[in-house]
Amino acid sequence: MAKAEEIGRRREELRSAYRVACEHVSSILLAEDPVGIDPEQHRDEYEPEAGTIVPRLRNCRSVDEVRRMVHEEFVAWFGVVTAGPSEKYQTIARRIWKEVVPGLTQS
Repeated sequence: MAKAEEIGRRREELRSAYRVACEHVSSILLAEDPVGIDPEQHRDEYEPEAGTIVPRLRNCRSVDEVRRMVHEEFVAWFGVVTAGPSEKYQTIARRIWKEVVPGLTQS
């Protein structure tokens, strides 16, 4: 029984860490607004994108990898024209690397 309880506790910790990380990534995306969605009118617009970005962060080993991955996600969600060049995501990547990734690697 102790093992099952430990697994349940760990699963809940991961859910919580991902939920917090998704909220944080979504707020970074809103602040930086890489595709110009007018965050004042669309407060939850970047939640789906954050939900696909966060699980991939554990595989990123540098800011550049975060930038490439976030750009890939935006191309998938919005198309290459709307997403724009990957360089446009550098500030987002730096913020995610500094503010979000450390919390995921501690979980």
